[in-house]
Amino acid sequence: MPPCSSLPLIPPANPFDTSHLRDLGLDDKLKEECGVFGVIGVSDAANFVALGLHALQHRGQEAGGIVSHDPEQGFNNARRFGYVRDNFTSQKIMETLPGPLAIGHVRYSTSGSKGQTAIRDVQPFFGEFSMGGAAIAHNGNITNADSLKRELIERGSIFQSSSDSECIIHLMARSLQRNIPERMEDALRRVEGAYSVVAMTQSELIGVRDPLGVRPLVLGKIGDGWALSSETCALDIIGADFVREIEPGEMVVIGSKGVESHFPFRKQDPRFCIFEHVYFSRPDSILGGRSVYETREAIGRELAKESPVDADLVCPVPDSGTPAAIGFSLESGIPYAMGIIRNQYVGRTFIEPTEQIRNMGVRLKLNVNRALIRGKRVILVDDSVVRGTTSRKIKEMILDAGAKEVHFRIASPPTAWPCFYGVDTPQRDKLLAATMSEEEMREHLSVDSLKFISLDGLYRAVGQAGGRNKKCPQYCDACFSGEYPVVPADMLAKGFEMKAAE
Repeated sequence: MPPCSSLPLIPPANPFDTSHLRDLGLDDKLKEECGVFGVIGVSDAANFVALGLHALQHRGQEAGGIVSHDPEQGFNNARRFGYVRDNFTSQKIMETLPGPLAIGHVRYSTSGSKGQTAIRDVQPFFGEFSMGGAAIAHNGNITNADSLKRELIERGSIFQSSSDSECIIHLMARSLQRNIPERMEDALRRVEGAYSVVAMTQSELIGVRDPLGVRPLVLGKIGDGWALSSETCALDIIGADFVREIEPGEMVVIGSKGVESHFPFRKQDPRFCIFEHVYFSRPDSILGGRSVYETREAIGRELAKESPVDADLVCPVPDSGTPAAIGFSLESGIPYAMGIIRNQYVGRTFIEPTEQIRNMGVRLKLNVNRALIRGKRVILVDDSVVRGTTSRKIKEMILDAGAKEVHFRIASPPTAWPCFYGVDTPQRDKLLAATMSEEEMREHLSVDSLKFISLDGLYRAVGQAGGRNKKCPQYCDACFSGEYPVVPADMLAKGFEMKAAE
């Protein structure tokens, strides 16, 4: 087994890039950057991590990695392109990852070279320090990574990846603190942006959330051991009990003394990503003490109250629009129906994506239930509209199937601003809502009506009865409001213009 820190100087091409989805017009969704998972205190911890990563696959499907530690064999790692099920279910691979402590990561390439991910960009990252080795997996985005990287390179650091997360390892290496948790605290004080970090030493599992708590991280108990995860659904798959969420600005160090909690950063008002409730998290997870499924159903109810329409059927755009469509149906009294069927096995087309095949792209993924749709006035409920390309094609499919009318109801406010905190968002001029009014979008999509839930309505659905507090919002809603809780320093240096203060 090669040492954990070995990285190829010339990385192989990624056989699992997602450019084919762009070719087929199937990538018109915002994508979470990654998911993290870690386990300590159980035999063959890497097997539990593999199961956890499988449950978090929706948070990243390009690549995954696991690092484990065994008292006799030391650190070991495996990093692969593609799905967890295709790489970390092999007994041959899992036998190379022994020990009672392991962490893992699944990713999309929102940083680095999109669609050109190299194996050296696949986390967890590993570093060897004077007091021993440490591995780190990061969910989020460091908004001052460019300036940090320039500074570190000028001081002699040699980067082996294009990931912003590697900055944390180099900052830890330059810290003068006594142990690895303290070095991590020291490093993260230099970091701006959003981060949920799961890390490990040879004897400790570490979890950290940024002071705003933008990205999720939870703690679970499994037998005599412990687990850290991006979402509670991954605790369920390994039979772990959900204990609590890691608090914004909290660091937990789990070792022989159990769980030790620290709050090393300046306290700030939390700004958890509200889009986790709308789309990113799995519907069977719990966020902030609330069921994601129930929140999405509540979003549908709010949407029906705000934007009623006379129609025959309420149909979700599967799968993310399903709970909101059920809520819309229950509130409006209009029957719910599966008017669109999703092919769960869509992947690389076996045909070269010519123009003809590109035009069929959405049909490879979604198919209309013609017998149900014909002659009906249909309400389509989707989670968001980004570029609008997929929405137009779905509308055309519904009309081709004989629908009398097509009405879109969207379970999030218009996405008019890019996210810089760990979500793969197009540039602002590529976002439909950044360049068009709601009526202009309706005309562009050629639908009978188009309505988005209001920002106040979304806040009510996630439990804020009075809607959004404009002076102090509880959530990060920058993709809707343009109000960024952390200044995106690197993007400003590249010419990005923030919303003018009101």
